[in-house]
Amino acid sequence: MRTPRAARMRTLLAVGTAIGGVFTWGALSSAQGATAAQEATAADLPADTVFHNYPLQAHDWVADNPGDPRAAVISERITSQPQGVWFSSYEPSTITQDVAEVTSAASAAGEVPVLVSYMIPDRDCGGASAGGAPDLPSYLGWTEGFAAGLGDDPVVVILEPDALALSDCLEGADRTARFDAISEAAATLHAANPEARVYFDIGHSAWHEPAAIADVLRQAGILENGDGVFSNVSNYRATQDEVPFTEAVLNALGAPADLGAVIDTSRNGNGPAGSEWCDPPGRLVGENPTVNTGSDLVDAFLWVKPPGELDGCDGPAGQFSPDRAVELAGG
Repeated sequence: MRTPRAARMRTLLAVGTAIGGVFTWGALSSAQGATAAQEATAADLPADTVFHNYPLQAHDWVADNPGDPRAAVISERITSQPQGVWFSSYEPSTITQDVAEVTSAASAAGEVPVLVSYMIPDRDCGGASAGGAPDLPSYLGWTEGFAAGLGDDPVVVILEPDALALSDCLEGADRTARFDAISEAAATLHAANPEARVYFDIGHSAWHEPAAIADVLRQAGILENGDGVFSNVSNYRATQDEVPFTEAVLNALGAPADLGAVIDTSRNGNGPAGSEWCDPPGRLVGENPTVNTGSDLVDAFLWVKPPGELDGCDGPAGQFSPDRAVELAGG
């Protein structure tokens, strides 16, 4: 039920101006040359954080169809915003290069990329985005390759959408092994790049009770190896519901000072269509990506799921639909 990454990665030419010196969360410049960020608490992103707009399928479509009347609205409302870059193809020989392509472009621009690791075995519990690595040892090896491409500068990693919220499809030792793998994967990412912020899955506000998913998070090592939680990825729940939900989950964990939350607002502008999550009609994009969330516990609103990439009902999961993109854009 989740989005594969863009089918084609490419080398960017002349992406911004290289930033000299050390690029850290505590001293982050915007693409417009903003002053150094204010000192932030451990759970916060700096107030002038700029997320990196790496070209994805929608960008390709706009570039390939300049005369199409849909291109203007897609360009104005969707490709103008930074979105998550998904890594969901099991290609261990190229994963380091693929990740580095994104992180190096973001570093050159002095911006922060949002990367989605989507490779856990039994992914999506056999749903529209079934797949992942063949087994947990292979997954952890792939994660080492992913981590090797992170570089040294700030990055946001959305670690395995659905892996924890859907863990009820596993039982006993298999479920415990998944939790252990998530914890080890997060530790691997931090060891490779201490500037990485790694967020763990909590589903969304209409799925699990905060205390129940907090218990899952503890078993998956969030208190040892996580930087926070993510909600609403690839879903449509309203921001006004997700903010108190994420806050409640963090409070159920004991409100650790070093944990925050990010919320996917890429398609929640009209909220959900009842309980339907799979390509429902009549939805809109939500708040633009920002760290100005109005909540001390919510680090950012992000567009994790690229608008216009399908859930798997109106076409293959991850395929870009210009018609759906225009609808989400309000065109």
